[in-house]
Amino acid sequence: MPKKDSAGQDLTVVIPVYNEAQSLPHFLPELIETCRAKKWQLILVNDGSRDDSASVLAQYEGDPFVKVLHHKVNRGYGGALKTGLSSVKTQYVVTMDGDGQHRIADIDAIYQFALKSNADMLIGSRSEMEHVNWYREFGKWIIRNFTRILVPLPVHDLNSGFKLYRTKLVNRYLHLCPDAMAFSDVITLLFLNQGHLVLEFPISVKRRIAGSSSISTHTAFQTIIEIMNLAMLINPLRIFLPLSIFCMTAGLLWGIPIVIAGRGVSVGSMLAIVLGALFFFLGLIASQLASIRLFLAIKNDTMNSEDG
Repeated sequence: MPKKDSAGQDLTVVIPVYNEAQSLPHFLPELIETCRAKKWQLILVNDGSRDDSASVLAQYEGDPFVKVLHHKVNRGYGGALKTGLSSVKTQYVVTMDGDGQHRIADIDAIYQFALKSNADMLIGSRSEMEHVNWYREFGKWIIRNFTRILVPLPVHDLNSGFKLYRTKLVNRYLHLCPDAMAFSDVITLLFLNQGHLVLEFPISVKRRIAGSSSISTHTAFQTIIEIMNLAMLINPLRIFLPLSIFCMTAGLLWGIPIVIAGRGVSVGSMLAIVLGALFFFLGLIASQLASIRLFLAIKNDTMNSEDG
């Protein structure tokens, strides 16, 4: 398929918006002017905001390069992205946050790199930050390292909100992603697990102009749970195999000295060994079921998209 020219006719920008009435006026006019000049499409998803975000977005609803979508209730960061991404018609789509921290110049830079690299996903890696929240960075470090235990992770900035996707691929996996903030992590892991080309692209992030972030400690725990759910879907042995090895090793270390001492076989050690064997076989069964489930889910979604 021939590539469209670099003027940008084949790119859409999707921004989820939740209570960003103070931030939107600072960057939205410049972004819309850039979209007009580059012939990009812009989709803004108001995710049930309780402030004046809807009124701010209403000013741009008549613009031919802008589409504004509204949720009556808050569905979450992932839910807003799903609505926006499912409405994209172009070959590529960029997602960015609605707080004004991402630089508009990075959109064109990451798009041009996608055309050269033929990547399926590009992650905007936040290598330079003007403002660092050490509490949040520590939480991201925990999530990143926990994820590496469960799923192979060759990328650094797993939960960056600034990403470029090949549209047909991201829409294939939307139904497997959560509506919560963990969307960014889960969609990346799905692309990696399915063997798509995922690369990182350096971006810089500005200090938040106004408003406050909705990310909290609860968000971090929610993300860890979603990653565990995904690990159970794509590679259950990553969870069951360590449990099996731990139980069997503990049982042997506990029981062998008792046998050597001539005191018979320890019931506790035998229980641990049997439990380890059960974990192993449960992991094998779960792995087979996960493969079938993932295959059928992707196949059904592909058939539905072709019918549509």
